Amino acid sequence: MERSVRSRKEAASHMRHVTIKDIARIAGVSTSTVSRALSGSKELSEATRERIVKICNEQGYRVNALARSLIRSRTNVIGLIVPEVTNPFYAEVSLGIETHARQLGYNVMLCNSQQDTKTTEELFGFLTSHQVDGIILNASGKNSSLITKMSGQVPFALFSRKIPDPQFRGDFVDNDNYSGLRELTAQLLRLGHRKIGFINGQSYVSSAAERFSGFQSAMRDAGIDVGTDYPYLYSGNFNRLNSGKEGARVLWEKGVTAILCGNNLLALGALQYCKEAGLRLPEDLSLCSFGTLANQDLLFVRPTS
Repeated sequence: MERSVRSRKEAASHMRHVTIKDIARIAGVSTSTVSRALSGSKELSEATRERIVKICNEQGYRVNALARSLIRSRTNVIGLIVPEVTNPFYAEVSLGIETHARQLGYNVMLCNSQQDTKTTEELFGFLTSHQVDGIILNASGKNSSLITKMSGQVPFALFSRKIPDPQFRGDFVDNDNYSGLRELTAQLLRLGHRKIGFINGQSYVSSAAERFSGFQSAMRDAGIDVGTDYPYLYSGNFNRLNSGKEGARVLWEKGVTAILCGNNLLALGALQYCKEAGLRLPEDLSLCSFGTLANQDLLFVRPTS
């Protein structure tokens, strides 16, 4: 019985949170000395620092990140808000941001907004309450006023989006959406295609608007007016595979010879439709997309017969 009680006490002792005072007591130094050792202070000898670090490792001591952040007024954490990490584009970009941030000594807190304005605002509040050092965000134009307001509260950057509001206080990183779609469309036109269908993203998304402008410009140069009466347009959702699939069905039934997709997820949906419909690419239909990552364009194109 006595042995059982002792075992429980030992287990409880190991489960107890080790504090900086415990480390100081074991090392026979002050808590300030432990703190200086863990911060890499040059005021201590290397031998003393190594001895204290060794004791910390043996005792399972972990630095209280919250307490340190209050002292230093920084957390070395960056908040990242994306619409949906299930979209391959956001998954790859998130990984790239996290990898590069870690190289710079930062960790990334990843959040999914689910393309919802209220959720975006709640996530921003959550991140700022955790005192992140900055926020990287991808959000649509319908969030413009919210983003403008948020941008003045913390270092802020948008990616793959632009906010036209002159009051926006932050940076942005984006693709050359206009030129990319213009060149892809021009290539299809050079191959003889005239009935070109375009599956684009949401109209309130800045990148979708720019890509449509590039498509429209190239078609105009070829003497084709892409206005409200142009029959080969389909408004989809950049983050929904099924909207690409449905868009391909609608456009194929309208007799297009080529389909251009605003991003790769839409193109994957279009590919799924073509496979299920028994269409051969590019023999029956030319299909291409604007890849938002380097060398990621999907191309199944050939001249019209």
